[in-house]
Amino acid sequence: MRPSPAVHWRDAWMPCRDGIRLACRLWSPEGNGPWPVLLMRQPYGRAIASTVTYAHPSWYASHGFLVVVQDVRGRGDSEGEFRGFEQEAADGADTIRWARGLEGSTGRVGSYGFSYQGLTQLLSDDPQAIPDCLAPAMAGLDERQHWASEGGAHWWALGVGWGLQLAAQRCQRLGDGAGWQTIRRSLESGSCLHDGLALLERFDPQGMAYRWLQRPCHLSEGWVVHQPAASLLRRPMLLIGGWYDPHLRGILDLWKQSRAAGGEPLLRIGAWTHLDWQGGVDRLQLAFFQHHLQGQPAPVELGTPVLLEEGISRRWQAPAGQGGPMGWGLTSGGLAGVDATEGALRAHHPGSGGVTLVHDPWRPVPARGGHLGLDPGPCDRQAIDRRTDVACFSGPPLDSPLTLEGLPRLRIRVGADQPSFDLCAALSRVQPSGVVEQLATGVGRFQQVPGEPTSLALELQPLRASLERGDRLRLSLAGSAWPQIAVNPGDGTVPAGPTGPRHRVITLELDLTGAELELLPLLHGELGAN
Repeated sequence: MRPSPAVHWRDAWMPCRDGIRLACRLWSPEGNGPWPVLLMRQPYGRAIASTVTYAHPSWYASHGFLVVVQDVRGRGDSEGEFRGFEQEAADGADTIRWARGLEGSTGRVGSYGFSYQGLTQLLSDDPQAIPDCLAPAMAGLDERQHWASEGGAHWWALGVGWGLQLAAQRCQRLGDGAGWQTIRRSLESGSCLHDGLALLERFDPQGMAYRWLQRPCHLSEGWVVHQPAASLLRRPMLLIGGWYDPHLRGILDLWKQSRAAGGEPLLRIGAWTHLDWQGGVDRLQLAFFQHHLQGQPAPVELGTPVLLEEGISRRWQAPAGQGGPMGWGLTSGGLAGVDATEGALRAHHPGSGGVTLVHDPWRPVPARGGHLGLDPGPCDRQAIDRRTDVACFSGPPLDSPLTLEGLPRLRIRVGADQPSFDLCAALSRVQPSGVVEQLATGVGRFQQVPGEPTSLALELQPLRASLERGDRLRLSLAGSAWPQIAVNPGDGTVPAGPTGPRHRVITLELDLTGAELELLPLLHGELGAN
């Protein structure tokens, strides 16, 4: 194997239009270049450079790139006050212009990064100051639906945890060691799930996470939806998502917006969580940038517009592209919440019967794994499904393998004896051995007049999974998903954490007449439209 060329690094200041200076670290190969620039803009300290998911910048630099990682405004060593996403359009445009003129730069700029670093690539207040190509991962444009909430319920564990991470770094920047320690102990002990909101109010009251958790999320008013210029959406784009990542809907939305603008984005969705990418995407990402910034021939792996990793076998394949939605009816004689095998999930049959569930706030149904958990990914939920406050609906053993690909959506009528209730769903594969492997989850928070049943629609996380002969498909329903979402007090107020003395018992009447689980096409027939 040929040894990598020597790589050097240095720090530099980038001046913004208002005089604020942003700290940058630059990695470059030996020599004078010129090289195309790879840019990452992030709030966690430029030395880390998102190595929790990506190869170190020196690896990219060793392949002929000038890599720039920047501390965004008010973070790391950069000057100014951190205001979250609202600051990034102006600073992003300034950074693109600066990067094009760097000594040793060819003037070509590509961008990469995930989560916060994914969205910074998409924000510019100048349609001309945008990357030549970009690789946003695990991000989205809608702050309400792609960053803070789902189904009308705030991401509780994730929202509090992320907010406290930013708050601790703010304490570090201010020299508040005691505050940093207080937050760290809360995160390590898990007490942040109880006192996290108070800690955010104390240590970062102007932070995004605290503002989001204070804002009602069942309505769109007051929430920001970022809108990149059409010129950016048409740029070569590599979009990266994960089946167990909370931002997957944001990546799918970006794919659709890019295609609607006339772009031809590449989409890769792996069986990944937000931080565990099973070996990463660096080889693919390098080939993408070498093709678009260095003019190298496009390798075979860039020739397929969309590739999805099957969540069980871990095989990468093009979308299945089934002709229409699949559907199953829910039936029960009333014991689906007592006997996990009584409720039925029957393909091409209308739902019938009903089930009564009682949500006791003293012992809320816990949530495990999935895309909103602090322990994300697949898990065995046998113990959860055995609870009498969880209704299970299982299909018959499969006669042949079945591939599930798409967006699961439940339509059902529910009545409750309180003004507010939650309905939380999990779709699982029941193996002949009895293992219940959770595949996808979804949550919904609803308001209604007590005693008046309402027709509801509840969406689960998109998925691709192949069931084997003898497996059964199962849908599980419950009245809580703690700590992924806050426990609903039932009185109509916005939940703000765990159960408390004012929380009410909530009785849910599930009317299964016509109740149906649908699997809608993942890409809505848009693949191949260009």
